[in-house]
Amino acid sequence: METTARRLADATPATRDRYVDLLRVASLGTVVLGHWLMAAVTADGMGNLLAVVPRLQALTWILQVMPVFFFVGGFSHALSHRSLERRAGGAPVYAAFLRARLRRLLRPTLVFVLVWTAAALAVQAAGHGGGPLTGAALRIVTQPLWFIGIYLAMVALTPPLLRLHHRWGWGAFAALAGAAAAVDVLRFAGGVPYAEFLNFAFVWLAVHQLGFLRADGRLRRPALLAAAGLAGAALLVAYGPYPLSMVGMPGEKVSNMAPPTAALLCHGLWLVGAVQLLQRPAERLLARPRAWRAVVAANGIAMTAFLWHLTAMLAVYAAQLALGVRLPEPASAAWWAQVPLRLAAAAAVTGLLVAAFRRFESPAAPAAAGAPAAGSGPRAAAGTVLCLFGVLGLSTTGLGGLLEGHTATLVALPVTAPAALAMALGGWLLVERSGTSRSVRLRG
Repeated sequence: METTARRLADATPATRDRYVDLLRVASLGTVVLGHWLMAAVTADGMGNLLAVVPRLQALTWILQVMPVFFFVGGFSHALSHRSLERRAGGAPVYAAFLRARLRRLLRPTLVFVLVWTAAALAVQAAGHGGGPLTGAALRIVTQPLWFIGIYLAMVALTPPLLRLHHRWGWGAFAALAGAAAAVDVLRFAGGVPYAEFLNFAFVWLAVHQLGFLRADGRLRRPALLAAAGLAGAALLVAYGPYPLSMVGMPGEKVSNMAPPTAALLCHGLWLVGAVQLLQRPAERLLARPRAWRAVVAANGIAMTAFLWHLTAMLAVYAAQLALGVRLPEPASAAWWAQVPLRLAAAAAVTGLLVAAFRRFESPAAPAAAGAPAAGSGPRAAAGTVLCLFGVLGLSTTGLGGLLEGHTATLVALPVTAPAALAMALGGWLLVERSGTSRSVRLRG
């Protein structure tokens, strides 16, 4: 891996935006670290440190960095789509764009789901699915997949949203942000049922749209963006129905995350402005060969590490319980003293899991010049939608109760884990086969 990272780093063109690669790695790494720290595990089960120590919820205004990942996604999707259009010479590029963006994401995700499904079935068939830690593991291990489902929607909607961006620029972002605010009015003032779920689209797509603006060099006042976002979030939390935490909390009546709120959108604005302010010093750092090689190496395994990091954390706690190690009360002095050891152990186990599964994240070998087919846009779109609902369904249901037909509610529809898995696998197959239809090939 080190040799490959060195080769890729040395071959980096001078025009590449290295800071975007750093933001992608840093945002996923921060999410991983936050999950490890928030886990409040005892012999009786698993809780959330932010619920045990509510004053720590203020840290989510820095550590809830998923908006940065979606912002970076918008930037990358804009460049990728434009590159395909230049190569196409007028041929349709939608299916080719979806395949190119989704292959590296879906393969490691579905491998992760299949491995955990097999383990869950084995545990439940053996009659050992009721232990506190085992039950918690089967419930939470798929929860982070929600972000992959949202990301799939962003990829699928990139072409039409880019057209809106080309025509309206900041106006397209303003329309999405205004729609997100209107949804909150319908939700909190009007009590309109299910309206809040629209903000899974409006809030995250507005953040994604900021990536388009960055790709065009139109985020020229990051300090103003950060200040406006921070002030907006503070005012909404202080005087509106929004909680302090920018991540979901167990048992809360209102969450800023699920579904997203206008407060979370303001939080995203603040973070995007803040990371833009840090660009110049970061670029000086990334000009150093060793620092850039580290970012390249991390980007090659980032998704695999994200998928398996909760597995690693659960394995560390399971090993402690199996060895009879007493788990201290969360947030106690002994608990804090053990944090560095737990983080080091979780990082080490994650490294082993990455070594075992990273090959599924490796991109396919590049095709010959002019090889990528335009393919079937409707087939690719249908496959992406199926994958989206399948992945979101798995994040909602978890993997407990597979043999009992456990159901959960996705928006307003009941869904089971087997049905969600079938949708994800069927959608992936459609996306993969969307390039096999008779079509014009893109010119290299």
